[in-house]
Amino acid sequence: MQAFISEYLNAQKKALDSIAPEAVTKLIHLFKDAWRADKQIFVFGNGGSAANASHFVTDLGKGASDKLPKRFRCLSLNDNMSWLTALGNDYAYDEVYVGQLRNYAQPGDLVMAMSVSGNSPNVIKAIAWAKENNIYTIGLTGSQKGQLAGLADFSITVDSAHFGRVEDAHMGICHLVCYAFMENPEIVNN
Repeated sequence: MQAFISEYLNAQKKALDSIAPEAVTKLIHLFKDAWRADKQIFVFGNGGSAANASHFVTDLGKGASDKLPKRFRCLSLNDNMSWLTALGNDYAYDEVYVGQLRNYAQPGDLVMAMSVSGNSPNVIKAIAWAKENNIYTIGLTGSQKGQLAGLADFSITVDSAHFGRVEDAHMGICHLVCYAFMENPEIVNN
């Protein structure tokens, strides 16, 4: 068991080391620009990525916002079960995110999707719609990249195909964004 744990941790470190600091810096600036312009931020994913989206929006909307002169306007699209089940049941499961964006999103807003495979149909459909409607799109993917990495306006790829490691690394990226504002709130003035 110790060998398994050591190997797992070494592979996790490798996945984290694949995150380019300059890419995260750009991501932080994208969120700063959305904050400055008072734009809405939408985040979503499936499974573990949905949990990460919920966690990220909580940290951004509460923790990061607590340190700033105004609050981030952010929403996790996978948190409202009534919306998800109505859209999935009445239309199709690939409509669960794009259906909400049609109601909420405006040109200039920011959408971030997380998908280890990069090929979740509901994620791809929402990102494609957002791009068509002048909404800036961000994708966080694993090494498979899938359609998301090429479709999003900006993407960060974690160099691993292991779902757990990629999801952990994505949450690390999300924490970097939030803690950039929590621990350096003056960045909004730069």
